[in-house]
Amino acid sequence: MTKERKISTIKASKDGSVSRRHRTGGTGLNDFFIGVFGLCFLLSVSLNFLHDSGTIPHIHNTVVESAIQEFKQDKKRKVGPGENSNSEIRLAKLNCEKWGGPEIAAAQEMVYWEDIPSDETFVSPFCQQGKENFMTFEPDGGGWNNIRMAMESTIGLAYAMCRTLVMPPQKRMYLLGKGGKNQRNHFNFVDFFPIEEMAREHKGLNIISMKEYLETRAVTGKLRNAITGEVEFPPGNRTDWDGIDGQDYDVLRGYLRNVSETATWNPGQCLPAFPSSGDHKDVEVLQKLVQSARRNVPGGTPVKVDDPNPLGRLEETLAGRHDLCVYDERMQNLPVLHFQCNHKKRLRMLVHFYAFLFFENWKEDLWMKRFIRDHVHYVDEIQCAAARLVAAIREHVRKRDPNNTNGDFDAFHIRRGDFQFKATRIGADEIYENSKDELIPNSTVFIATDERDKKFFDPLRAHYDLLFLDDFKDELKDVNTNYYGMIDQLVASRGRIFFGCFFSTFTGYIIRIRGYHSVKDKLPGHEDGLLTNSFYYATKDRKLIMHQYAILRGGFFNREYPTSWRDIDKGIDTLENPQQVTTYVR
Repeated sequence: MTKERKISTIKASKDGSVSRRHRTGGTGLNDFFIGVFGLCFLLSVSLNFLHDSGTIPHIHNTVVESAIQEFKQDKKRKVGPGENSNSEIRLAKLNCEKWGGPEIAAAQEMVYWEDIPSDETFVSPFCQQGKENFMTFEPDGGGWNNIRMAMESTIGLAYAMCRTLVMPPQKRMYLLGKGGKNQRNHFNFVDFFPIEEMAREHKGLNIISMKEYLETRAVTGKLRNAITGEVEFPPGNRTDWDGIDGQDYDVLRGYLRNVSETATWNPGQCLPAFPSSGDHKDVEVLQKLVQSARRNVPGGTPVKVDDPNPLGRLEETLAGRHDLCVYDERMQNLPVLHFQCNHKKRLRMLVHFYAFLFFENWKEDLWMKRFIRDHVHYVDEIQCAAARLVAAIREHVRKRDPNNTNGDFDAFHIRRGDFQFKATRIGADEIYENSKDELIPNSTVFIATDERDKKFFDPLRAHYDLLFLDDFKDELKDVNTNYYGMIDQLVASRGRIFFGCFFSTFTGYIIRIRGYHSVKDKLPGHEDGLLTNSFYYATKDRKLIMHQYAILRGGFFNREYPTSWRDIDKGIDTLENPQQVTTYVR
């Protein structure tokens, strides 16, 4: 009999506090199917009535039918290893009822993630029964998408190392401090990602709040100064740091640095690598492997993702780095591991998670890529706000052109602001020249931008029907304005054609979401990770780079790479043996 493991998680409450929560059993399968088919019946009746009365076009009914058929036919949603017939099987869905809509078909358009029950049972090979180690970290100090990139890597690291992840307290984040209308402007990552949900659902992920960490580890004398070895208590024995300012944050992170060992993993110099087990022989395998990888120059064709020999993947992932930062026995035994954001020491995770985490076992590598896709996505409130805008844009398009029954629109992300890459700061007339061949005159174009002067876009407005986030105030009236940039990203990701700005991590995330959608929708070129409907308006020489496969290169933040979404659903059925690397010559 398998012993059920309870997972301690954090749950955000309305006032921003966090509390401990334990995993509970799922609903019965029979009850679930009764609910599903009851919902399907009601939706069918309702939508047929609305269609017959002319309230909504028939295409919405088709979307719902497709979603239900996908649920019935998707073999990946079978009962997973370690589960029984009463286990909960869920449809990857977005329910926007509590967020003010839209209706289910429009909301479902935003969904690119999957529910894969067998993935939720995966546990890192470094987990030891009865032993709990911790990981603390400092969020990136840059703009939101730099913060997001580092957060993805942080969650991935904690899972890979089987360490309980300590969430930082709520604080102001760079450019996310807009107040007014009594809206919150201090945030934790639970405000952006479904952290509590992902921890509750995954056997191998454990997350606690900073408050709980300090209460159970610090004030009880379990944290020691890394240099002197003496017990060190938190400043003023304070455990609740939510809502802190910059000065208090400096005090807290100074304490965290004192009572833990910092992992000096510079993303530009070494590639963090995880053996297939905690045995020293597997550590040696990786150390020898990198010597071979340095001698070989990877080609321009996609690697075989399920090759049991990791050499090809390592050659591609090294991306000019010469060393591996191997998670060896010494690091495995550290009770607390800390990750700094330290510009002076170049300790900053301004790197995509898939360029920062290398696994000897290909199954773990693909599992991690699925985990980020399926669980580290924006929370429902943000997704639903974007879905309302996309639905409104499509309705706007259909009114302009009744022949455009899908309501297709195109999208740009035009970066202006304080962007340091001067080559991208071109005028709207040049943007038009660089993009006109792919766009249809007089079509509707949604523009995500930080440019406040809308007159800047007049050269584009002369040729297209332009829409901005500002045009949809009714759909956003109850939404925190600090979420607007994220909503911009999601709306732009649904454009038929998309033009973005090279070097921008904001554009990069739109590209990756479009990559996820391309695989789910089986768009042309998806087998090789190609995005033939995504372009760059600047710089012009990079306009078509998403139309061909590219291996990882240095300066990782400049763009996203196909390896993050290409062919990542392999190995699901064999994940029950994650430590079995099969046979390659060691």
